[in-house]
Amino acid sequence: MTAPIDRALQTFPERELESLVALRRDLHRHPEIGFEEVRTSETIAGRLRAAGLTPRRGVGKTGLTADFGAPEGPRVMIRADMDALPIREETGAPYASEIPDRMHACGHDGHVAIGVAVAERLAGGAPEGSAWRSLFQPAEEGAGGAHAMVGDGALDGVAAAVGLHLWNPLPVGKVGLVAGPQMAAVDEFEIVVRGPGGHGAAPHETFDPILASARLVDALQTIVSREISPLDSAVVTVASIHGGSAFNIIPKEVRLLGTARSFSPEAHRALPEKVDRVARGVALASGVAIDVAYRRINEPTVNDPAMAALVAETVEEILGPGAVVETRTMGGEDMSVYLRKVPGCFFFVGSGFPGDYRPHHSPVFDFDERALAVGALLLEACARKISAWLRR
Repeated sequence: MTAPIDRALQTFPERELESLVALRRDLHRHPEIGFEEVRTSETIAGRLRAAGLTPRRGVGKTGLTADFGAPEGPRVMIRADMDALPIREETGAPYASEIPDRMHACGHDGHVAIGVAVAERLAGGAPEGSAWRSLFQPAEEGAGGAHAMVGDGALDGVAAAVGLHLWNPLPVGKVGLVAGPQMAAVDEFEIVVRGPGGHGAAPHETFDPILASARLVDALQTIVSREISPLDSAVVTVASIHGGSAFNIIPKEVRLLGTARSFSPEAHRALPEKVDRVARGVALASGVAIDVAYRRINEPTVNDPAMAALVAETVEEILGPGAVVETRTMGGEDMSVYLRKVPGCFFFVGSGFPGDYRPHHSPVFDFDERALAVGALLLEACARKISAWLRR
């Protein structure tokens, strides 16, 4: 008996899949990081023009949009992100990055290829009254690309939004989706610990920022273990520590970088004060000065329940019962910016190689390119279904 995923893939024309793969691999060889996606944007614009669309360039600096379908009526925005990461690729793939220390290590090259394919498909014919906007966004990786797009009017006239993310923790044929919070809020903090400095052989003559930093890293973990409800989810991670220059010198300064993640509004509101309070307590106990700079990056990515139900229904129609897997992650996404303003849904499309896990944001990241066809089928069908639902 043919599996649902095989039946779905058989409906996707081989020539179209070859075009999808070729576009993805071209983008993979030429990665561009946030707000530098000039070649990527030009490539997308060329494909959209060839499909008879008129892209609007320079949205959110290097982003672009294209409207098609009915000139008025409830418009569905279909979002794809474009930026790469500052990582040196180690896959050894024939289509590996040709740009030093730049790599598509999160699947955004695949998102662009899928977004282009969906625009080409929808531009070929639309039911009366259907209206869509393809949106290709720069700088998703923490640089504020969604805010820049919204600031340039990318959501004007939009009634709903839909998007996807290729997701290696799931195999091809599975889709990760929940109604409500799907991805966490993302905060960033920088903490600077300062002391007088001194000799390593005479620690009693000074106050040691190295020791204070060690205490601080440990103390910050009590925020989640003792101050956040065990029924909630949160993370506080110190990911970088820099200080000192020699084995026998107590330094004057240590710098720590980290992130806090949360789902609930209560935890999100509380975390900055908790990090600052713990830092002040360690400073007092250690005799050092501690300064905290805390920055919000993304709100939680929250799926509208009605839109999530439409997407789940679409997934089962194409991939069969059991294809939807409840998936939440402490990773963050600036799709949250759009979903705070209009109802919509963001979902994960399984893209992992069988028996060969390639983590996102790693130098060996790659994905099963069959997921490109699955993503295009699902995103097109979801865009059509949401449009029909809005016009009901």
